[in-house]
Amino acid sequence: MTDLEEKKIREEYADLTRLLISRNLSITTMESATSGQIASLITDTEGSSAIIKGALVTYSNSAKIQMGVPAEVIEKYSVYSKETALAMSAACKRVFGAHIGIGVTGTMGNIDPANPESSVPGQVYFAIDYKEPHAYFYELPPQTSRFHYKLAVAELVLQELMEII
Repeated sequence: MTDLEEKKIREEYADLTRLLISRNLSITTMESATSGQIASLITDTEGSSAIIKGALVTYSNSAKIQMGVPAEVIEKYSVYSKETALAMSAACKRVFGAHIGIGVTGTMGNIDPANPESSVPGQVYFAIDYKEPHAYFYELPPQTSRFHYKLAVAELVLQELMEII
């Protein structure tokens, strides 16, 4: 990913934030693989406090469960699944009372030692809960850094969110 591509993503997130403000739509995230990158991109724009209700970085399975993801979902489908992403988006939406909830889980570039049996580098699952839940799966090409993986996922989330709203 080039500096120009990063700049484009940041500009598109600024546009998203302004759109959400203009529509009075609140948003929240529960992020694992992206470690809060999506929330960070949203809050880079002045006035974002009007629409972002809060954000959760739930890197561990126990943190996801503590914030409302049913343990049974993780046990049945694995932490890396559309089902877990859906549960994450619903949980953060519920916790913060937002219009839009985004849940992101996946493996960024290496095997997860805490979940090695279900960890496949480059596979990402995310869900957007707005009016109804939507779940997505993507396989990312190798990136040069974890930051670039996070930006690549953020771009995918942005594209799908713009289709929905």
